[in-house]
Amino acid sequence: MALNPEEMNRRRERREAQRKQQEKERRRLKLTLIAACVVLALCGFAIFSIARGASQARANVSAELSAVPETTAPTIQAQTEAAMESRNTPTNTVIHLRAAGDLNVTNAIVQSGLSVNGYDFTDAIMDVAAELSCGDVTVLNLEGNICGEPYGTISASAPRELAAALRNAGVDLVQLANSYTVNNGIIGLNQTLQQLRSAGIEPMGAYANDQDYRSAKGYTICNIQGIRVAFVAFTKGLGGMGLPAGNENCVNLLYEDYDSTYKTVDTKKITTILDNVAEEKPDLVVAMLHWGSENSENITASQEKIISLMQKMGVDVILGTHPHLLQKITFDQSAGTLVAYSLGDFLSDAAHDGTNYSIILDVEITKYADSGVTQVTGFSYVPIYTATDTECIAIRQEGARRVLRIREAMSAYEGNFVDRITEDAYAKMQYALTRIEERIQGKSQTTTTK
Repeated sequence: MALNPEEMNRRRERREAQRKQQEKERRRLKLTLIAACVVLALCGFAIFSIARGASQARANVSAELSAVPETTAPTIQAQTEAAMESRNTPTNTVIHLRAAGDLNVTNAIVQSGLSVNGYDFTDAIMDVAAELSCGDVTVLNLEGNICGEPYGTISASAPRELAAALRNAGVDLVQLANSYTVNNGIIGLNQTLQQLRSAGIEPMGAYANDQDYRSAKGYTICNIQGIRVAFVAFTKGLGGMGLPAGNENCVNLLYEDYDSTYKTVDTKKITTILDNVAEEKPDLVVAMLHWGSENSENITASQEKIISLMQKMGVDVILGTHPHLLQKITFDQSAGTLVAYSLGDFLSDAAHDGTNYSIILDVEITKYADSGVTQVTGFSYVPIYTATDTECIAIRQEGARRVLRIREAMSAYEGNFVDRITEDAYAKMQYALTRIEERIQGKSQTTTTK
């Protein structure tokens, strides 16, 4: 299903306008510099000619002047032609996909949005909003519903203000195919879909009913600066729950035995959806996968099987969630593909070792003008940390959480800022920076309470 262009954030339009203006300025500057070089060349030649005319005979001067068109004119013409050719030559298009991990709806997260006027989750994600919004498209995994009270851990339901805060921070799409998709039944799923779309966010991997799935064909297409990116989302299971009869296609599933042992990969389901995607002929395919084991660094053989299957069917980027721990990232530069096995927790209780730090991933995607080929050409990341009310002076609400950029928070502490983190949090962040690098490289280590 194509994402409605009218729902795209205004910041994308502003960014595109800024890019076009910058390109115009660059072209104008290039032509100005070329013109300046031509003028300087002519002035230099004129000065040179006058100087030589003062010391040589008129006949020699005439001879030199007659030779001018043969030596300088072609050079000037070549410079002009080169400038025009540079102006008309199509350039490569580069976009950036920003991806965060799990946002787990719990009592602490709901508490983080509590305000005197109801709920407002702006403060909880304010520090990372700029990192989310600077992507050309931004995604994360929402482990929960937005389907009314009661809010918190048991229902995994969040106030609708959470969706508004995410949208305001620049989130465009969220994965709904996960352990909590039908935590509040099909009715809760439908309400969540409605609330997200009302906020301007497109949900992925979950559908109101079988008819909705057939209409969407299991995917979402985004047109980003002329690059057509297809998104698919799958989950290993539904928290032990099963889908009711007549609604078997409400969620994209990775396993046939999704409600028990997760041993039999649902190859038919995966290939059906990816075949649907292939018919659209997108430039790039991104798969968001809720898989693996919670609070574990282990990567299973079935995960590797799924990767192999998806890459053979044209998937370029795989973004994993569910383990709540950051795991390795593999980037195949020659193939132009990337696999992030688990992005960890974006915002959570941070109650388990290693779940209080993760990253916001930036995937660079390039469409080459000469060949039309689109592929991943690099990646980077921003280390983040979920701080508790006892770790950050700026958190006023007891039991609340806030996502912080690690390096900036550490700098604020070193500068003795008013809203700085505590000494204990500073030490934990130092440790987190080391572990983030190790985890991305795939270096396993038993985590500690740091």
